[in-house]
Amino acid sequence: METAPAPDPDLLDKVTNLAKRRGFIFQSAEIYGGFRSTYDYGPLGVNMLRNVKQAWWRSMVQTRSDIVGLDAAILGPPAVWAASGHLETFTDPLVDCRKCKERWRADKIDGICPNCGSDQFTEPRAFNLMFKTQAGPVEGDGATAYLRPETAQGMFTNFANVLATTRKKPPFGIAQIGKSFRNEITPQNFVFRTREFEQMEMEYFVPPAEAEQWYRYWIQVRYDWYLDLGIPEALLRLHEHDAADLSHYSRGTTDVEFAYPWGWDELEGVANRGDYDLTQHSSASGTRLEYFDQASNERYTPYVIEPAAGATRAMMAFLLAAYHEDEVEGESRTVLRLDWRLAPYQVAVLPLSKKPELEGVSREVLSRLQPHFMCDYDVTQSIGRRYRRQDEVGTPYCVTVDFTTLEDRAVTVRDRDTTEQVRVAIDDLRAYLVERTGA
Repeated sequence: METAPAPDPDLLDKVTNLAKRRGFIFQSAEIYGGFRSTYDYGPLGVNMLRNVKQAWWRSMVQTRSDIVGLDAAILGPPAVWAASGHLETFTDPLVDCRKCKERWRADKIDGICPNCGSDQFTEPRAFNLMFKTQAGPVEGDGATAYLRPETAQGMFTNFANVLATTRKKPPFGIAQIGKSFRNEITPQNFVFRTREFEQMEMEYFVPPAEAEQWYRYWIQVRYDWYLDLGIPEALLRLHEHDAADLSHYSRGTTDVEFAYPWGWDELEGVANRGDYDLTQHSSASGTRLEYFDQASNERYTPYVIEPAAGATRAMMAFLLAAYHEDEVEGESRTVLRLDWRLAPYQVAVLPLSKKPELEGVSREVLSRLQPHFMCDYDVTQSIGRRYRRQDEVGTPYCVTVDFTTLEDRAVTVRDRDTTEQVRVAIDDLRAYLVERTGA
């Protein structure tokens, strides 16, 4: 088994503390003592999470002609989840510690209670992870509904609608980003495993004979996406599941794994789901979910290749990979070396002082950049402290407006990673930044 690189043992605590202190992620309902396993994304976190999702959407939908988007409902009737197998099989093994009474997933604790160290547990029992609720004003079986535990089923149940309205033919995909809900037994590791989370999933419908080649294709494409956005290759690996570990629907699953502070763990899964989903929903609903190939006069049920990623989990991995501590001019600093496409702010505009004449031209610079970049504007404390604040939240470029700007109509641009500074004319500033970021 490949060993994960030895990380800073305090890395998770450092990133968690930074996330709270700088406005990335807050504990939900914190003023009421917090609500376990739920988090709110603050002013910087909502920017970064949006950027992660936008990078995925651009890669999976915008720059391709074979994939279209969908936004399906979160609530669903029992019939959907019965057909998909979730009502029967979407379970984890639950055990209770006989000593401290804490509950755990049996497959995650290695026989020892993480809370008290006891090895005495109840027999494992199946625990369904779906959130059940009531839709409508009257409680009863007819009003039962479920919060979706994944976004995938909405894409399968809409297969015929998408096929008819887009006139796509296999191979083609349906992509979706949205909230999912799982009643996890043991939420853990900050936002890695939570009961409410956001997914980025795509279902790629292919002729059965081509399923294996597309399965391998999407494994590589998804692995490369993380590399392209700045995660070092040493922190990524591919793990193909053994036959005994496959989900009930899977003909093959490979995880893109990340070296988290606790070791290798799943970042994204790519599965060959075969024709399980379309066949199940076709049988249960009485609606044909097939493709008719006019060229070959053949009707068939497509196989499905599914890359499924967590947006919130991906954001966490990007934060962990980007976190660095170094020294600049004899002073220690914390810096997030985020790719500019993911950084909460791409540019910070910093007037050297609060004097009105500097603020006026600084606001002009800001207004020129805001249509093209997400920008911050900061006038408090010394320029050095403001640089450190921007380094800590991952802002790639700081633009300083000083008194010389009033004479030469130029500003100082500082690079986050190298700390190098260059003088750039205000009229050339946007082009300068576009050239360096590719925006």
